[in-house]
Amino acid sequence: MSREVRVAVFRPDDDRLENAVELLDSLGSTPVPDPMLAVEPTDATPEDAEYVVLTSKTGVELLDESGWTPGESILCCIGSATADAARDAGWKVDRVPEEYSSSGLVELLADEVGNSTVEVARSDHGSQVLLDGLRDAGADVHETVLYRLVRPEGSGKSTELAAAGDLEAALFTSSLTVEHFLDAADARGIRDDAIVGLNDAIVGAIGEPTRETAESHGIDVDVVPETATFDELACTVVETAAPTYHE
Repeated sequence: MSREVRVAVFRPDDDRLENAVELLDSLGSTPVPDPMLAVEPTDATPEDAEYVVLTSKTGVELLDESGWTPGESILCCIGSATADAARDAGWKVDRVPEEYSSSGLVELLADEVGNSTVEVARSDHGSQVLLDGLRDAGADVHETVLYRLVRPEGSGKSTELAAAGDLEAALFTSSLTVEHFLDAADARGIRDDAIVGLNDAIVGAIGEPTRETAESHGIDVDVVPETATFDELACTVVETAAPTYHE
């Protein structure tokens, strides 16, 4: 197929974006890297608790750099990337839900955390579902904000491509990437046109919460992968945008 498949990717400007670009290249598509998230550490560390929940590779790396360790706490990680980063730090990972989501972890822990202390350490944009679910299960829950997620200055070139009808696909990896994309489009005065452009493209969302956020803003979501990983999201979206395009 001769049609160029331009795919917007919004990962933070670090190894995650580099790896994403490499993957999209290998699939025969044209990556459009447009980081929509930048990390601002708070330098906070989790309080002592019987359970510690970490929800991202970024949080693990910040804690590892600070010298924090889980000690005797039961360490729970959402997602394979988070768990792998924790193991790379030399920590024992005790719980990883089959479903890589807040609700998946709540379901896993609901029968065991009653009357226990649970420390949730994550970004400032974490889902309330996790805190509420653990509290409903009888846990004493405390949250520590490890880092803030902000929109990088100058982001948004993908919004211009979308508005011009020059994007074939977009990969949203969190609700915040959706919101920051729309903020960047708003700043350029092209929000409505960018949404129209996305709706003429193939839009992928990494999970149901991201899909719900996109659809609440009028963005049609075409792909939600069975497993909430970037690789599966990218592969499925590229194949949907251009079947048999890659070799």
